Amino acid sequence: MTYSFSPSTSKLVVSLSGGIATLSIDNLPRHNALDLEMWKAFPDIMAALDRAPRVRVVVLRGAGRESFASGADIGEFATLRADAEGGRRYEATNEAAFWAVAHCAKPVIAMIRGFCLGGGFGLALSCDLRVASESAIFGIPAARLGIGYPPGAMKLVTAAVGAPAAKDLFFTARRIDAQEAARLGVVQRVVPDDRLEETVLSLAQTIADNAPLTIKAAKAAIDEAVGIGHPEADPVALADRCFDSADAVEGRKAFLEKRSPVFEGR
Repeated sequence: MTYSFSPSTSKLVVSLSGGIATLSIDNLPRHNALDLEMWKAFPDIMAALDRAPRVRVVVLRGAGRESFASGADIGEFATLRADAEGGRRYEATNEAAFWAVAHCAKPVIAMIRGFCLGGGFGLALSCDLRVASESAIFGIPAARLGIGYPPGAMKLVTAAVGAPAAKDLFFTARRIDAQEAARLGVVQRVVPDDRLEETVLSLAQTIADNAPLTIKAAKAAIDEAVGIGHPEADPVALADRCFDSADAVEGRKAFLEKRSPVFEGR
């Protein structure tokens, strides 16, 4: 079943299967580059997925088999980012997209194949987990383009990989392969190209089968610990809610009955 959360662009497509929502970046003629309208659409789409009771996990991917996302559409730079004022407006839109992904209360997994560059890399690092195919290529070319990178996005990059790795990637503007990305902590798993989708969907299903209130509380606490927590999230209250939930009763009952629990998020 396919849902359209943003009438402003057809280049972001959401589909739902069970408790897993897949958000596809679909701009194949430009290697899934992200234009301004796509950046603007992210907050509304992520908010809709956050509200959807059926959605337990979000998978962010690129359409096709060649790119996750090749970055911001460079064709817009000469007009929309031609000076500091335009650059600030554009970067604010970028940051809003990054934080919309990062602050989704539900786990977000990046499924990365092919190019994952610039703003596309930023989106991937806004996700909670990243799984890459062996063909994946990563990089942040800002220093080769002479552009500033949003400070909020820098915070997300640093939270994901640490300050030394972030400086290495930004200062050199070099591209790295999937194996180096794994060593730097950019991705958590690297798998053969033909196993990427099944690996990500299996991971997503494992998470979707677990207690959603527990996962929400854990995400809030971990994000707060590394300085990227949602300003309105209260990890203590979220953890307390778990103990008072029907899911906690179901978890104990299922354990004693030696069966798999069925969690409803309440």
